Order: sequence, then C-alpha cells, then structure tokens
Amino acid sequence: MMSHALRRLALASIVRANAKAKRLAVRLTRWTGKSSEYVHPKHLLADTEAQYWYLAHVGRDDVLLDVGCGNAMHTLKVARRCREATGIDRSAESLAVGVRRAAAERAANVRLVCGDVEETLPFGAARFDTVLCSDLLEHVVKRDHVLGEIRRVLRPHGRLLLAVPNRATTWKRHLEAVGLFSYSDPDHKIEYTLDELRAELGRSGFEIVRLEPSVYDTPWIGVIDVIGGLSLSAYRRLSALRRRLAEARPEENAGFYAVCAPR
Repeated sequence: MMSHALRRLALASIVRANAKAKRLAVRLTRWTGKSSEYVHPKHLLADTEAQYWYLAHVGRDDVLLDVGCGNAMHTLKVARRCREATGIDRSAESLAVGVRRAAAERAANVRLVCGDVEETLPFGAARFDTVLCSDLLEHVVKRDHVLGEIRRVLRPHGRLLLAVPNRATTWKRHLEAVGLFSYSDPDHKIEYTLDELRAELGRSGFEIVRLEPSVYDTPWIGVIDVIGGLSLSAYRRLSALRRRLAEARPEENAGFYAVCAPR
C-alpha cells in the first residue's frame, strides 16, 4: 500500500501537471488556428444550452450584466440571446480581448466596462433583468459587498446566474487528506459546500431556485484540457460525458450552477 508521503507526492504531481496543461491548452487553441486569441477551449464550443447552462435562463428582451467578465467570452455568448449585454472587469488586458472579439463579430449590443467589481458598480439601481456571475466570487475577498451590489443593480424580479466551485468532491477530499491545497485554482479565496453557498447568498437577499449540473470533477482535467486544445470535437464529447456523470452523481459536480432570485 502506498505510504502517505508517496501518495502526497503523486497527488501533488498531478496538481502541478494539471496547472501546466491548462496553460498549454490555452496556447494550443491559438497555435492550432482554432482561435485568433489565447482562450480556453471551453470558450470555443457551440453556443448551445447543452454547452452553456446559463443560456437557457437568458430572455430575448433581457438587459444583462456579466460581472467579472474577464475576456468577455461569456458576455458575447449571452449577447446573441438578449437585447443588451454589458460586461465589467478590472483587467484592461482581458477586456481588450473581448473588445477585439466583439468588433470581429460586429456585436453592436455589447458594452464592456473597466471597473473593480469589489467597489461600487457604476450602474443605477434596478438596471438589469439578469446578472451573470461566473467563476468570480471565489476570486474576491469582499463577496458580501459584491453580492449586495448585484442585488442593487438587479430588478426586483430579476435573476442571478451564478457559478462557483464545489470544494467537497471526492478528488478534492483526497487532496485535503494528504495536506495539499485542494482548491481548483491557487487564486481562489474560497470554495463552497452547498450549505455554505446558500448561507452566503442569503446574507445578501438571494435564494437558490434551481441548480443545474456542471461537470464531473476529475484528476484528469489537465489531459482533457490539452485534448480540447488539439481537438474541439473530442473535447465536446468529453464535456458531454462529464455532464452526464455529474447528473448521475450531483455530489461530484465540479461546481454549483445556480439560478438565484431576490428574496
């Protein structure tokens, strides 16, 4: 039986390899001509509700805000489904990618704003029908403030479409058991159990009204990412398999995809 020290070394090696593989996958999408920008292969999948869970919850007449939009790949996807889409992020470098993509796609209903989401959002109260907050909360410290600002700019019957990581999967518990950092990104300030997420949302006046499956958490994510950099069709099939496994075993979802409403 493998000793604790050897097990720790083996798992640490997998974590380091996955981080390097993710960076390589981003480069491969450009090196292989799949994208004119360095983007993760997940952003190059077809804009279907099967690939992007939040699209099913975006209305044609919605005015939408993407908080912490990064390179605006999600902003551009929702813009094809709604009346107006605004993205805000503090990284001018990331936003520049979105600006170029929006110009290339002639996305006239997209507006990108540079701003710190941990400060007051530069929008009026009750401005948006829908707010998308995907993979942001885990990166910020002032989460209650961010959620409070989202609550302020959201209309009374609006929707918050939230994606955050699940910290209680089997893979992450294996990492914790040998004393390794178990979060899926070294920049994460927090990852959640479902009860913790409900409590944090509740403090800002939100409740979860629906959970959608994400993807099955796996130590092989680095391999999957590299495959995506090389072949989008193979990546699409692997993503579909991970969603089916996540539906069958909800406790192993890599993250929580939550449709939230103001209380």
